[in-house]
Amino acid sequence: MEGMTTTGKALRDSCPRLLIAGTQSGAGKTTFTVGLMAELRRRGLAVQGFKVGPDYIDPTFHRAVTGRPARNLDTWMVPEEALSESFSRGCAGADVAVIEGVMGLYDGKDPRDDRGSAAQVARLLQVPVILVVDVHSMARSAAAVVLGFQRLDPRVPIAGVVANRVGSPGHAEIIRTAVEGACGIPVLGALPRRLDLAAPERHLGLIPALERGELSGWFDGLAQMVRESVNVDRVVELARSAPALGASDPVLFARPSRPPRVNLAVAWDAAFHFYYAENLELLEHRGARLLFFSPLAGEKVPEEADGLYIGGGFPEEFARELSSHRQVLEDLRRRHAGGLPIYAECGGLMYLSRGIETAEGRRYPMAGLVPAWVRMQRTLAALGYREVVAERDTVFLKAGEKARGHEFHYSHLVEIEEPYPWAYRVSARRGWGRDGYAEDRLLAAYTHLHFGSHPDMVDRWLDLCARHRAERAGFRER
Repeated sequence: MEGMTTTGKALRDSCPRLLIAGTQSGAGKTTFTVGLMAELRRRGLAVQGFKVGPDYIDPTFHRAVTGRPARNLDTWMVPEEALSESFSRGCAGADVAVIEGVMGLYDGKDPRDDRGSAAQVARLLQVPVILVVDVHSMARSAAAVVLGFQRLDPRVPIAGVVANRVGSPGHAEIIRTAVEGACGIPVLGALPRRLDLAAPERHLGLIPALERGELSGWFDGLAQMVRESVNVDRVVELARSAPALGASDPVLFARPSRPPRVNLAVAWDAAFHFYYAENLELLEHRGARLLFFSPLAGEKVPEEADGLYIGGGFPEEFARELSSHRQVLEDLRRRHAGGLPIYAECGGLMYLSRGIETAEGRRYPMAGLVPAWVRMQRTLAALGYREVVAERDTVFLKAGEKARGHEFHYSHLVEIEEPYPWAYRVSARRGWGRDGYAEDRLLAAYTHLHFGSHPDMVDRWLDLCARHRAERAGFRER
């Protein structure tokens, strides 16, 4: 949570910056991004990581490597005008910003334009792009690939290339000669094929392993590979060549900040730590004092809390431990019965359900506030952008109001008790569905909402928390 600010003033940014993009998913951009961040930090630079799109896992890598909270840059979930604001807020105190792209450079929400893509972010923030190309089994064709990326949209500032999975020094020289001759931009480095340094699979155990420090050797190995295979000095020069962006007027934080008026408990530990930085900052900006606590460590919701926010994560990896803290779960049920406003998303929904059933069939009881069980599966159950429409009044949205977010989970609800008060109708690529559970003061859903997509819902929720605070004060006075 360090590094966050709540100022509503216009921000100015001239932070040196780079965007690492790939020709496609799996080209090696995460490997190079993490290795570059680790090497830059080894050189004593304060590195700020960003991720294009809604993903939480790569920003967790960035945070572990840089020691600074990473941020998402997303032009579909929040207004395009907020991009510079989010970038500037993140860059405070940084020497260099490294932005990791999403999928291929031009891949975004729609195949007809660049909305939501790394290319759009590069264009709007005037960020020099380093294109990572998997050149395995390629020679001069690598130049054709790079040339195509240059010509699709000349406004996107592709400034250099890193060749990945190079077979030998001779192969690297062939790629360099072809690309620099045909495309007029430098090949900044050639990463060898290193199966031992490939990015870990994005499976469910990845983040817990990261939290336990088990990937520190991978970070060190990537830094060494980048140091030995890439002209890092020239990469830094490219970052410093980025033009100043000038003043950035607040968009998400345009309203004056409010002094703290409620205490909001936020679950934060290895089981629950997927939060968009702007979500927490908007809550602070509009009058919440955040109280971080760890359900995994057996900590109860702080007694002074006027509301509760349980974000996403991987509670299934810690289902036994979470279920064993019976006093914590009982206290949560007590606070809910007492009117505590609660918002939970994805992993938080799982924690509030009747329990989690693992892929092996083991069952671990949870809080039981949502009348359904959660069943894990070994394949993705949902992934992608979501627009939600409230089916009824909730702690955030009034019936019919819309917000945007993202889904990513390996589980689904089973044994749902009817009638079940669904919170949202959800628009996805394959049509409409339903998500979430909504009571008077409880909202839990798989969709991770970005509060910047509908900032009024922050005030709606905090007003409810303030009402609960007044109710508790009145009860104590009797």
